[in-house]
Amino acid sequence: MVNALTVARAQGLFNLVGGAWPLLSLRTFERVYGPKTDEWLQKTTGGLLVSIGWTMACTASDAEGLRHARRIGVSTAATLLAVDLVYVPLGRIRPTYLMDAAKEIAWLAAWWRTRSTT
Repeated sequence: MVNALTVARAQGLFNLVGGAWPLLSLRTFERVYGPKTDEWLQKTTGGLLVSIGWTMACTASDAEGLRHARRIGVSTAATLLAVDLVYVPLGRIRPTYLMDAAKEIAWLAAWWRTRSTT
């Protein structure tokens, strides 16, 4: 069994760092994930991920806090996974986004393993 608080805080840190990357260096982010036509959209997405990450990293350890973190964590991972799996095959985003898809699947699996505690 995986500790839900550990998953929440780890995914929070993951989203915080991942969201900050395009905000701090869009140039290096685009080197890995490809050029973006709408810089504002990439920065908006980054800002949202920073907000989600901060919220998850500060999760309360009580049952309600962990249920809230689970909802945010699962919905965020599922949304990002869906974007990766739809837009890579369409050629709208680079295949490097499949690395992100694998990470999102890992977060979903981690939350699945906490299911009896949250």
